[in-house]
Amino acid sequence: MIVTVTANPALDVTYRVDTVRPGQVHRVADVTERAGGKGINVARVLHALAQEVVATGVGGGLTGARVVRELAAEGIRADLVRALPDVRRTLVVQADDGSTTSFWEPGHRPASPEVAARQLVDRVHSLLRAGAAGLVVSGSLAPGLPASLPAKLAELGAAAGVPAVVDADGEPLHLAAHGGHAVLTPNREELGRLDGGPVGSVAEVAAAAARVRAGGARAVVATLGADGMLASTPDGTWVARPVEALQGNPTGAGDAAAAAVVLGLTAGADWPSLLRDAVALSAAAVARPVAGEVDLDLYRRWRERVPVERWEGP
Repeated sequence: MIVTVTANPALDVTYRVDTVRPGQVHRVADVTERAGGKGINVARVLHALAQEVVATGVGGGLTGARVVRELAAEGIRADLVRALPDVRRTLVVQADDGSTTSFWEPGHRPASPEVAARQLVDRVHSLLRAGAAGLVVSGSLAPGLPASLPAKLAELGAAAGVPAVVDADGEPLHLAAHGGHAVLTPNREELGRLDGGPVGSVAEVAAAAARVRAGGARAVVATLGADGMLASTPDGTWVARPVEALQGNPTGAGDAAAAAVVLGLTAGADWPSLLRDAVALSAAAVARPVAGEVDLDLYRRWRERVPVERWEGP
């Protein structure tokens, strides 16, 4: 069983339009609504791969109840702490030219953030004791929840002998990096903010990831979009490149990468194999129209073809 944590879930709304024209009226060709949030997207990807998964986090309100019902209808166990007055909405606008524009609501503040955080810690602790093999903590925090929450959950995982993956940004990522218990999966921009400056080239990513790992992270798996992924680990640094260029919706690519990383960690895979799977699964997510879905045929085709090289410097 793998546990995913979504501390700021959402109802994801996706609009499809011909093109985005600022300041103009748009006629929407298609609307999709579904339960979302990064940890929930990770849970969906794991479920698609026939993995047992429990999606926990904080929820509440009418929209939160809808999220739980929807996941249950898909066969995914949802075990959310009911602490929010309601769950936020996010909007993704996909244009026919391949561009994607996103709008994220900040979320609702729990009546007592301290109680909500304590309840979530207790819930995750209970799930870890029930036999979890892996833990993924993904996405933003509901307003008021402490920035230390992802680091605390990763510490719980370490105490239970369970690998923990943290996909966050800002102060929560900083604290998780220095906590010493998490494998981090930042994108290029998140890594730059964590390291204290912009990173552009793969060489800059490798250097920044090495500094972050030296500061306490178990490993850093940086997602680089069209450049693939880079893993900075105690055993070395590797770079994996995409098989070919893809067009599609990149919104869920990082969530698919986190799913692949936790699967590799729980299976004891070596880092090149883990990285190869992560690039293939991310590509499979880009090929699908909404986050949380993956093209399994593309994943199977790519996973044997993704080139992985040990990074020896520029």
